[in-house]
Amino acid sequence: MTAVPMPAGRSAPGVPTATYRLQVQPGFPFAAAAAAVPQLASLGVSHLHLSPVLEAVPGSAHGYDVVDHARVRGELGGEEGLRALARTAREHGLGLVVDIVPNHMALAPRHNRALWEVLREGPASPCARWFDIDWSAQRGQLLLPVLGGPLGAEISHLVVDGDVLRYHDHAFPLREGTEHLPLPRLLDAQWYRPVWWRLARTELNYRRFFSISELIGVRVEDPEVFEATHAKILQLLREGVFDGLRVDHPDGLADPDGYLRRLHEAAGGRWTVVEKILADREQLPASWPVAGTTGYDALRHVDGLFTDPAGAGELLGHYRRFAAPRTDRGGDWDATVRRAAHEVLAHELAAETDRLTRVASRLCAASPDPALRDRAPWALRAALRELLVRLRVYRPYGSGDMALVVTQEAAAEARHAFAVPEEGEAVDVVRGLLLGPPADGAPGAGPDLAEFRARFAQTASALRAKSVEDTAFYRYVPLLSATEVGGDPGRPAVSPEDFHAYCARVQRDWPGTGTVVSTHDTKRSADVRAALAVLTECPRRWADVLAEVSRDTAVTPDAQLAWAAWQTVFGLGPADPERVGQALLKHAREAGLHTSWTEQDTAYEEAVAAFAAAGPCGAPGARVAAFRASLAAHVRANVLGTALVHLTMPGVPDLYQGTEDEYRALVDPDNRRPVRFPAGETGGSGEPLEPGRSGEKTAVTAAALRLRARRPDVFGDAGTYAPLAAEGPAAAHCLAFARSGEVVTAVTRLSLRLAEAGGWRDTRLTLPPGRWADVLAPERMFDGHARVADLFGPGPVALLERAGGTD
Repeated sequence: MTAVPMPAGRSAPGVPTATYRLQVQPGFPFAAAAAAVPQLASLGVSHLHLSPVLEAVPGSAHGYDVVDHARVRGELGGEEGLRALARTAREHGLGLVVDIVPNHMALAPRHNRALWEVLREGPASPCARWFDIDWSAQRGQLLLPVLGGPLGAEISHLVVDGDVLRYHDHAFPLREGTEHLPLPRLLDAQWYRPVWWRLARTELNYRRFFSISELIGVRVEDPEVFEATHAKILQLLREGVFDGLRVDHPDGLADPDGYLRRLHEAAGGRWTVVEKILADREQLPASWPVAGTTGYDALRHVDGLFTDPAGAGELLGHYRRFAAPRTDRGGDWDATVRRAAHEVLAHELAAETDRLTRVASRLCAASPDPALRDRAPWALRAALRELLVRLRVYRPYGSGDMALVVTQEAAAEARHAFAVPEEGEAVDVVRGLLLGPPADGAPGAGPDLAEFRARFAQTASALRAKSVEDTAFYRYVPLLSATEVGGDPGRPAVSPEDFHAYCARVQRDWPGTGTVVSTHDTKRSADVRAALAVLTECPRRWADVLAEVSRDTAVTPDAQLAWAAWQTVFGLGPADPERVGQALLKHAREAGLHTSWTEQDTAYEEAVAAFAAAGPCGAPGARVAAFRASLAAHVRANVLGTALVHLTMPGVPDLYQGTEDEYRALVDPDNRRPVRFPAGETGGSGEPLEPGRSGEKTAVTAAALRLRARRPDVFGDAGTYAPLAAEGPAAAHCLAFARSGEVVTAVTRLSLRLAEAGGWRDTRLTLPPGRWADVLAPERMFDGHARVADLFGPGPVALLERAGGTD
């Protein structure tokens, strides 16, 4: 569906040509970012993209745990430091884009003054409307899951200090007049109740960010809350400190559409992208007044280009024989996701499911329709669970979208979960509540129906993130490069035809959307994934290497984790024991098959550490690294191809810090380490970088970015995208496209398969009419039917510009 034209949104003023993401944190404050500006300006980006800058929990390395929306974070240099960074950026021709966090704040009363007031004054507090709290539950007390054990075991650590209740490093305000009560009565008299952290699973009465109890949901759908939480950011936008916005997790909001419209108006139509994960073939809502997504949909398509579909299938067969996982525990993608979703709803999101069930029960009990009566809460809960686990997108938007997502087929499957058919009718009741008339047109429903639909959508989003990204991605591991945010491990390869169709849609409907290949949230950087994709071109050789190294590794905690561990060191190269060990421990806990974050199996985790040291980080791991080295030319082709396609395809490319050069990182916190920017590394004069000076990838990156900066008309809203088809025996290995008839990108696909088939031979690429200069080697010229072997003579990628183009 073509997006509704929104001239002040998608064609917003100041659309970047390319952005560069910096993770500002206490170890890399605004001053460090300012020092890097000359280098980044010479690279060719137009804007710096900053992680959240508002006041956060002290020491936070990410900034998404905001505690005060009215202040720029002091640990980063405060507002003065931010304004100084903006001035330095302007002096070098750069703007600033900032990440904002509307969905949640830190549950840290000691630092979060708004939450402090709510804990002291309860629902009567002016700030109570800020937070998504169910005051009708838990005897009207906000549960705080902060205690290390049951209250009886921890009560001696709860100390009254004047009008403050302290528990180790925690501090909570006391309700006025209660400070002299005996401790048990004092606790009962508060608007909150400190409880054992394990109760967060089932008892919480506030909305969280996914299942992270330390982040409490904010009700930005309330106009007053929106104003209070956005005033500082909007001020900085109006005053020219910021030029654009990246919106974190809009799927968590009650009304993303309404929020984005309000933000669009308040921000004056500035360039805005949203962190929205789109499932395969899912479209961004056309009504949203934004430039597009942050780019995970682009990441999936770029990665898929360099994945061999036949080899991926063969690799899956080897994985199943090596690891022998149960179908629903990592042997089959769809079954693994479904099992994980059931587990998440029963455990991590049990409190959210219960709250949703309570709203559904109220609706049924109050309905004048007899068909909704006599519905047991357990049946409604089961119906909700069975429908939620069958969703294939993160969340539905509005009743029309709900009908496309909560399908009749899904409802029919859900009814089979009930032993008694009449009880299975609860599925139809729930589906009817979701798809029926608008809340204001349903008799007796009103606010409860609107709340039910919003909470269903919010729960769906949290479920998809937790069950897919944080569980199934760690259980189904035949190809780790496919288990990436926004990815589809069940279909990891993307054909050139599908890639071209995707790019054509982006250029037509969302030309200002963001595109990424590495972010602060990717589980492996693009260069690690590019190496792993080569395994789909040699699955038999990979299986042989694993058989060899497995024979020489005495301690193996389980074959499934071992397979993932060996792929980890293949992607990373020479293994750093500490980094690999941390990543494998996180992998095991996220998978939740033998240990987890909340139920840690010490013996298993010690076995994982011993295996990592003796195997992947020992002599067997060195053999895996040697196997990787033997494939270096093909890894290089994927790394450079990924970079060039990303930088020249439709959309606004966002580079993650350090990724202009070779960048191998694992899952956070490994990929959020502060980066160093040596002065002059990319050439302060702006001259093209030589491959031997700062790396071949840096040279390709700088050349593409500088071309975008020189020719914004070629890549922007008014530009065009046209596939170019190669002809000859190896045509399938050349992916090429033209931008606005002025720039041609060509990259090598599946280079190992290409070499095994005899190389390019007489394969030719028909170029658009005219003469073409090689941007990476300007002395080289082409026209007409270029021999691909000549085109790729210096390397596996080519970037051409029409001769006589603008300087």
